[in-house]
Amino acid sequence: MNKDTVEGNWKQLKGKVKEQWGKLTDDDFDVIAGKRDQLLGRIQERHGISKDEAEKQVADWEKRNPDYFFEKS
Repeated sequence: MNKDTVEGNWKQLKGKVKEQWGKLTDDDFDVIAGKRDQLLGRIQERHGISKDEAEKQVADWEKRNPDYFFEKS
């Protein structure tokens, strides 16, 4: 997967992510910018959950939404 693909997908991805994790703000999305590790950190912070729980939620979300993906670091 290349960076252009992730960036092109990001606008569509944001809507899906916001449905799942509604406490994320537009500022959070600016920071996340399609990066999985940033998403995990913001989910932990906004939803008050552990790193393991955030990882589980994101992994489950990715399984349900195979057409959307995050840039892995």
